Amino acid sequence: MSKSTTHIFLIIFLFGIIFRAPALAQDRFIDNGNGTVTDSRSALMWAQKDNQNDIFWKQANKWIQNSFAGSLDQKYENWRLPTVAELQSLYREDPDYKGYQAACGYVVKMVPQIKISCILVWSSDTALGLPLAFNYYLGNAFTVDLYENSGCRVLAVRSIR
Repeated sequence: MSKSTTHIFLIIFLFGIIFRAPALAQDRFIDNGNGTVTDSRSALMWAQKDNQNDIFWKQANKWIQNSFAGSLDQKYENWRLPTVAELQSLYREDPDYKGYQAACGYVVKMVPQIKISCILVWSSDTALGLPLAFNYYLGNAFTVDLYENSGCRVLAVRSIR
């Protein structure tokens, strides 16, 4: 094979990789068509939307077990609050990604397959005795007072392994 033919094949191969990469990122989150989304990279199943209202951290697990889990046609076990690291995995840092506007008026930079209604999502993690919430407007987690719930939502997750 000549050098020019090798170069042409190499260029075609590289273009194939470059233009396939965005599609691979989209393939990571699979809409299950039943109110859930599966993250094929982390083997987590997420609720497709949050609880849609302000909620206190102490009420979050009750909402997951009683309201959310009971709302699905297909029953799954082990729904829970996500960790900060799991919530971070849904944040889109890509400068070209504009995010979407949540119902509360803020733009959130979360994967588009999951819709949250405001910028804060409770985690199962705590620091200094206070719960941590992930902020999808700023892209970080911080402590929130136990008696605060403004903009705080619940997003259920479960492991599929």
